[in-house]
Amino acid sequence: MTPSLRVALFTDSFEETNGVATLSREYVRFAQRRDLPFFCVQGGRDTSSSVKGNAGAITLGRGWASFPLDHGLDCDPLLCRHKAWVTRKLAAFAPHLIHITGPGDVGVLGFWVAHSLGVPLVASWHTNLHEYAGLRIDEWLCRAPSWWRRRVAGAAESLSLEALTRFYRLARFVLSPNEASAAMLERRTGRPAFLMEHGVDTGLFSPSRRKPGDGVFRIGYVGRLTPEKSVRCFAAIEQQLVAAGASNFRFVLVGDGSERAWLRSHVRFSETPGILRGEALADAYASFDAFVFPSRTDTFGLVLLEAMAAGVPVLALPEPARRVDVRDGVNGFQAASPEEFARGLLALMSDPDLRLCMGAAARDEACRRGWDGVFERLHHTYAAGLALADSPVLDASAVLGGIPD
Repeated sequence: MTPSLRVALFTDSFEETNGVATLSREYVRFAQRRDLPFFCVQGGRDTSSSVKGNAGAITLGRGWASFPLDHGLDCDPLLCRHKAWVTRKLAAFAPHLIHITGPGDVGVLGFWVAHSLGVPLVASWHTNLHEYAGLRIDEWLCRAPSWWRRRVAGAAESLSLEALTRFYRLARFVLSPNEASAAMLERRTGRPAFLMEHGVDTGLFSPSRRKPGDGVFRIGYVGRLTPEKSVRCFAAIEQQLVAAGASNFRFVLVGDGSERAWLRSHVRFSETPGILRGEALADAYASFDAFVFPSRTDTFGLVLLEAMAAGVPVLALPEPARRVDVRDGVNGFQAASPEEFARGLLALMSDPDLRLCMGAAARDEACRRGWDGVFERLHHTYAAGLALADSPVLDASAVLGGIPD
């Protein structure tokens, strides 16, 4: 690792319940444990700043113009009103680079601060926002003719991707949690792209939290209950299980979102406890007998690692399964349809010893992915990216069309 690097992280999500927020909080804890020169800027309810040892932090209160991007996640288009104050704070910190987690309100502010200070900008890609845009527009236009709906949704996805990649061209280099996204970003932005791994807290998420059960087979899910997560798939999986004669099971769908009411009314054997955090979330993972992740849009799927750390066999689509090394039939199952999800669940239901063996293998895989190693490798990646002296940062006006400083 290169501990001399002074890093400022501008994260669009910190206190919320999602993968970006988890990664950001773990990064702050890592920097504090190692006493590294580190500065974190985040959004919140109130504005404050603090310094503890080598670590600094700023929380920027979002104002009246804020609007919800998703459940529990807001955006303030006027957050750049804090630019002069934040720039002064960062100038005193003297970062070697500014790392933004996306094109949200804090990320845009991070870009302007980097531009003002002449500091290299690093941008990480965590969410396929363009796919979200297409799926949500398709949902909003559900009463329109299907051919027209698909055309509009496809256009929205294409335009969103173009806008996103234009923004990422502002960075010295880009980071992505999977190879496919990294290749896409490098091709579309012309900037070097590196992998940025994800980790898991194997102390918090652990099979030791499991309590004696009541004989009900619990099938877990953790995440947003929204269309882009394909959560309506649970209704189809339930139909397959019931048709096969299963009845002593229950879906535990942890999270919140626009699909929660639909799931309550269409998935008969289910409960939706809402958003859980900390030890309550870790206890929930440990109570699962299997974990199902039907999302097609995630860039990584951090919840898969959390479930595996809790000793739970996981079932996921082939691509996200490969990202966390889900080996079919060893520590989980790769499934491409409700029928295949149900087939894997039925195998686990009928063979408790198989569930225990696969859960132990899942735990072993997760234990190889601690956060300290993730951030140590990230600092090596920073150094490699900064060494690319022949990759000048593009002028902002050339990319964003002349927005004034």
